[in-house]
Amino acid sequence: MAASAFGVCRVAWSRALNAVFFALVLVAFAVAGVREVTWLAGAAGEKSPMETLSLAMIDSAGASVTLAIGLVGVMALFLGLMKVAEAGGLLVIIARTVRPLMVRLFPEVPADHPAMGAIILNISANVLGLGNAATPFGIRAMQELDSLNPHKGTATNAMALFLAINTSSVTILPTGIIALRAAAGSSDPAGILPTTLFATICSTTVAILACKTYQRFTAEPTPVSSKAADEDGPAQSGAQSQDEASLHTDTSRGYPAWVSLAVLAAIAALIPLTLMYGRQISPWIIPGLMIALLGFGVLRRVAVYEVFVEGAKDGFQVALRIIPYLVAILVAVGMFRASGAMDLLLTPLGAVTGLFGLPPEALSMALLRPLSGSGAYGIVASIIEDPAIGPDSYIGYLVSTLQGSTETTFYVIAVYFGAVQVRRIRHALAAGLTADLAGIVAAVVIVSILFG
Repeated sequence: MAASAFGVCRVAWSRALNAVFFALVLVAFAVAGVREVTWLAGAAGEKSPMETLSLAMIDSAGASVTLAIGLVGVMALFLGLMKVAEAGGLLVIIARTVRPLMVRLFPEVPADHPAMGAIILNISANVLGLGNAATPFGIRAMQELDSLNPHKGTATNAMALFLAINTSSVTILPTGIIALRAAAGSSDPAGILPTTLFATICSTTVAILACKTYQRFTAEPTPVSSKAADEDGPAQSGAQSQDEASLHTDTSRGYPAWVSLAVLAAIAALIPLTLMYGRQISPWIIPGLMIALLGFGVLRRVAVYEVFVEGAKDGFQVALRIIPYLVAILVAVGMFRASGAMDLLLTPLGAVTGLFGLPPEALSMALLRPLSGSGAYGIVASIIEDPAIGPDSYIGYLVSTLQGSTETTFYVIAVYFGAVQVRRIRHALAAGLTADLAGIVAAVVIVSILFG
């Protein structure tokens, strides 16, 4: 039944994205049509609005394929390195490190319940930027949390907090956007690591605080004991795959609390370092990352070459699979821009937000990011591919940081809650949107300081 609800939710969300895609194209055509009718030929060789629209469609389609081809090598590199880290057990190490903190954040969840292990693994995968690996763990965590829920269909405090943390995008290593910047010709593709770290820490902190605050104003179902939950939901708990069961066993005992506190202190200490030495540190990040991850693999006796190649194959496939999505989004966005519709929409709003460091180009991405991950990705790609802007400009750094430090809030809520048929989401959406706003503000602040 959960799988069926998940499928229905995916279909509904796909229809919403279809509507957004068609609306962009339709509005662009209508605006260009009106301008064409009222257009007066100017200087010789000047193109009419419809000619400009047609050329923008062709150019955007070609640029999307060129961008995807450029992504092949960079995606293969990063996914190869991530595969080595995963094979060496880095995911389990992170999970054991954060376990003491998770036990305190989720007091309603018994420490030995399978939900706790799934939550920890999901967050650990997000920290490493392993979005594909994080989603299955997230769905499993939501199913296990639902086994503790005495009122099916209504989100518990633990469910809402888990969603808020996910929508705040707790990411330390945004490999996807780094690869995109590299493909766009950035001279410092990893320069967004300090800004992303700052923004994601702020958004995640606000997500937790907002969730803990908002839950006071909504009624929560009465929690049940771990034993009763296991009796009520044996099918879900017993449905764990062998790999998931093994990972849960590996993470069932965390490191001492002082280890977690030391790691958190070290991460917090990186914030002032990034403010003071961000430009000096960023050129070292990619080479240092490769040495660190391969060295970790060697120490863990991983066959680094073979495992790297396997991960690189995945990167090659991922880069090729995104071509149709890039073509669709970049053509729609290109039409929307070339028609003049984007200027009509964003110029009034951008005039206000621009005073606070959020120009119209970045505003469009910030507004779309909670709604559509692929749509926001397409806008980022079109912005940093624009010769007038580029990846290493203020706007380029800002949209890259927004992409790396925020999440598709509505999609995450739809998928995770849809998997367990939760319809009354209580304060989860409010907390997620609050975290999104905090991430945008934090990104503007840190990028203005470092690159403004």
